[in-house]
Amino acid sequence: MTIAALILAAGESTRMGRLKQLLPWDGVPLVAWQVEQMRQAGSDEIVVVLGHAADEIRPAVPSDVRIAVNDAYKDGRATSLRCGAEALSNHVEAVLILNVDQPRPAWVSRVVLERWRETHAPIVTPRFAGRSGHPVLVDGALVPELCAVDEATLGLRAVTQRHAAQAVAFSIDNAAPNVDLNTPTDYETALAAFLAGAWEP
Repeated sequence: MTIAALILAAGESTRMGRLKQLLPWDGVPLVAWQVEQMRQAGSDEIVVVLGHAADEIRPAVPSDVRIAVNDAYKDGRATSLRCGAEALSNHVEAVLILNVDQPRPAWVSRVVLERWRETHAPIVTPRFAGRSGHPVLVDGALVPELCAVDEATLGLRAVTQRHAAQAVAFSIDNAAPNVDLNTPTDYETALAAFLAGAWEP
């Protein structure tokens, strides 16, 4: 099976005050850490979508990873999703989609992949403490739909809603990794929990 990971990293990091993609995480820039986690989870192909400050962030992306640059990133997250989906190779069987400011350890993505292999569902979503989380897995058959998303039709949400009847959502016991790094406080709190071992399965 060809498993792809799509890491959306094109945003401006306005509330953080510095580039989220380059935040130190476990000794490396956050974007590099997330690439490695996706690789450890079983992704054969990884695409990182850059936009704002792409030239500054590019050196932090491992050299064997495909980079797609979204020049229209200011028009919304859907443009980055579309840009990344268009950069995927043919015959991808599943795609893990994750924003770079939602770091997830490899074991979370691995469990999502395992559930997809068990169910063959078009959409698989982890739930943390009763709330939907990330990464979202989209079956490869739906890549054309990802290539057609836009802000007017709610981006990824539109794809998941169209296939809601066949989608699978399942609970992950440890909700600690379900973080969004929007502010310096978010980052410091999440990093402290990670370093303390709270993110272990």
